[in-house]
Amino acid sequence: MTNSKTSSSNSLKSNELYAIAETSGQQFWFEVDRYYDIDRLNAKEKDKIILEKVLLLKDKDSITIGKPYIKGAKIELEVVSHKRDKKIIVYKMRPKKKTRRKMGHRQELTRVMVKSISIGKGLTKTSSNKETVKKVTKPKPEKSTN
Repeated sequence: MTNSKTSSSNSLKSNELYAIAETSGQQFWFEVDRYYDIDRLNAKEKDKIILEKVLLLKDKDSITIGKPYIKGAKIELEVVSHKRDKKIIVYKMRPKKKTRRKMGHRQELTRVMVKSISIGKGLTKTSSNKETVKKVTKPKPEKSTN
C-alpha cells in the first residue's frame, strides 16, 4: 500500500507543468519529456516543431486558459520517428445482395517528444494558428560558370 501512495505523490510532482494543445485536429495533454503519437507531420527525424495552438497552460502556481488560444505560449517538440499504427479491418456487407468488401487501414503516425513548454508574456504570435516546422538547412555552394 505504501508503494502506491509514494508513486502517486511522485506523479503529482511531475504534473506541475503541462499544457493542452491542438494539433492534427485533436487536443493533446502535453507534459515535458514524454512521447506522443500524433498524425503524420511533414518533418524529418530530429526536426524541431513549435506548436502555438495552446489552449490551456498550467505551471506551479497558476492556470492560464486561452480565448481560444494563449498568446505567446509555445510547445517545442522534437520528431523522434515516423511509424504506422496497428491495422484495423473495415468490412462492409449488403445482406441478400452478395456484396462484400473487406479493407484494411494503418494510420501514419509521427512520434514526437516534448522538449519544453513556455509562455512569453510580451511575445506576439508570428504564425496564423498553424504548426510551424523549423528546419536547419545548409546553404548551397554557388556554381561558377567559366
